[in-house]
This record gives sequence, structure tokens and C-alpha cells, in this order.
Amino acid sequence: MKLFKQAHVLTPESIGIKDVLVSGSRIVAIDDNIDIKATHGLEVVDCTGKYLVPGFVDSLVHISGGGGEGGFTTRTPQMPFADAVKGGVTSLIGVLGTDAITRSLEDLLAKAKALKSNGLSVYCHTGNYHYPVVTITGSVEKDIMLIDEFIGVGEIAIADHRGSQLSWQELARIAAQARVGGMLAGKGGKVSIHVGDGKDGLNILHQVAKYSDIALAQFYPTHINRTESVLKQGFALAKAGGFIDFTTSTTEQILADGEVAAPLALKQALDHGVAVGQITMSSDGNASLPVFDKQGKLIDLQIGQVTSLHQAFVDAVKEHDVEISSALKTITLNPARILGLAHKGQLAKGCDADIAILDCKTLAVEQVYAMGQCLMNGEDDIKPTYFNV
Repeated sequence: MKLFKQAHVLTPESIGIKDVLVSGSRIVAIDDNIDIKATHGLEVVDCTGKYLVPGFVDSLVHISGGGGEGGFTTRTPQMPFADAVKGGVTSLIGVLGTDAITRSLEDLLAKAKALKSNGLSVYCHTGNYHYPVVTITGSVEKDIMLIDEFIGVGEIAIADHRGSQLSWQELARIAAQARVGGMLAGKGGKVSIHVGDGKDGLNILHQVAKYSDIALAQFYPTHINRTESVLKQGFALAKAGGFIDFTTSTTEQILADGEVAAPLALKQALDHGVAVGQITMSSDGNASLPVFDKQGKLIDLQIGQVTSLHQAFVDAVKEHDVEISSALKTITLNPARILGLAHKGQLAKGCDADIAILDCKTLAVEQVYAMGQCLMNGEDDIKPTYFNV
């Protein structure tokens, strides 16, 4: 058992100074003062002057690596366990991107299991950018129903020269398969959508909603801060009932080419009347961050960082005056709710004991607990792993 004493608790809503009691992997009580006798196995954690917040939920990470758009030397490495923990991330969703030939779903699943063995909660999407959808079992429904870690499909690429240029009918079919698999398995069954900077933007999502029985909320489009044009389309999509996700990993060159930094995109979305519950941020960790010229030739490539998720949260609060609970929801409660992870992303009785302890002034991550187990007690004290998992 662990007793977190006198923390400023953000559930992510602020509920003031509280004690939080954890037994095993779950939160069992939150109260003004929990006074229990010290017994064998009880650990007391003094949280005076600290924020106690839900562990972050990163809805898009290339845990087994990605990239390759510039040839074999541009393949990005796997995500190290420590990268997630340093950034306060306790739950994440692994995906494939452009490459589903040398990057297999089997390898993605193996990496997910390795990270889970070290204490993180890890889920995956079947498929990748392309259509027909690559699967392990031969069907989207079977992958979602029969493989515990698989909760949806993606990233399916739209408005991107690297995608399959699929029709709205094909996308509707993918969404229907994901939805049925999710319903039968009790999972989210969402379709993660990679949005490029192509001329069609988000039009195909509206076409599916207009001409089929699939709702906009079945899709989870990311990279909505890619350009000002896509961002405005994202505002309209969210107001129509869809969800939008902003990517926190970026580079100075990508920003100079027109991307809107995720914290600023969040501020603008809220100012434009988008409900905070429709907005999330994700890191796109260990993805390639490519820059192409007008002929589609790769001219620069860097690697996405999972720790950018925490930094975007800090920047939203410190630089753009986004209310702290609203900013926190975009990386905790909102992605968990959208993906159907009922016990994640919030601090409440019965929820998983995924906890990050932050400095109240700087918002720096100081300690991280996942399923009640301490994974980090200061940046220099991270739970050891084998072979830099």
C-alpha cells in the first residue's frame, strides 16, 4: 500500500489538497486526511507542495521505430522505456507508419509486451498508413477481438502522398470493421487517422459521416496542427462531433514551413470555442519528422520525442495561459476516454494507480508510478530494464 500525503490533486480537475491511498494497482481512497496506522508494507510519500496528477496517456507512439522515407539509413530506433517514464507517460498506444514491410505488427506487439513487462500500460493499433489494412490474424475484427493489446486501427493516412489514396467507401469499411471488433471485444475500436498536408484535408472524414452510417467520432485524426488550413478544418470537425489531436514533436524547420506548435494550437482551439473534451495532444514519439521539397523529395528528417508531450503541456500552461486542468485533460482523461480506456487518465477511486508527481512551480516531472509501482523517483532513479527496452 502507498499513501500519498497532502498533494494538490488534479484528477485532472483540481480538488485541492488531499491524501490518496493506493492498494496494489488501484486507487482505493481520496480524502482530506487519510489516517491509517503504519503497518508492514505501507509506504508514505510526502507530496507537500506538489501536484499529484494522472499518468499521461500518449495516444500515438512508434514504439518499434518508424521512418525510412529516405531509405534504410533513415529508419528511426525503437522507443526506450526511460523516454516514456521521464515524460510522465504511463499509458501509450503503439502504431506503425509508412513502413509495414520491415516494420511488422508482430514486432510492434513484441515491443508492447516488453514495455508492459517493465510496468507501462501499452496498447496497439493494427494496420498502418495503407489500404488494404495489414493485420496479424487476417482481419481487423479478429486482431481487435483476439489480441489483448490491439484496440483499434491505424495510422490510416489521408491527404498524404505516402498514403493509399483510398476512397471514402474504403475508409468507411475500415471504420465499420474496427467498430464491430471493438464492440464485440469491449474496446474502443477507433480508427487513428494520419492527416497529411494534401489538398483534400479532412474532406474524406466528412464524406464517410455524410454518406454512411459511421459517425465522425469513430475517427481519431492526428497532426491537425500540421498547417493553419488543416487546423481550421479541425476546429470545424470538432464542433461537428469529431475529435482532433495535436502533435507535440516538431522541429524549427517544420514550424517555419507552417506547422502550428501544439500548445498554441490548443490555445487557438479553445479560443475558437472547441470543447476541451474534443481535443488531445500526442507525441508521435520515435516517428520520423520528415521535410519534403515540392517534388516530394526528402530533404530533412529528425526523430519525434515522447518527452515532448510533457513539454507541450507545460508550454500550454506557462506560455499560453491555458488553464492547467484543461491542458492536463488533453494528455490524460480525453485520450483515455476516446480510446475506451476506462480506468486510465484520471484519479478516482477504483481507477488504476497511474500517477505523476509534478513540481507546483515548474511542472517538472519528479516521480512516476504506474499501476501502483514506482518507475521513477527523480530523473536519475528510473526502474532498470533489460537491454534498454
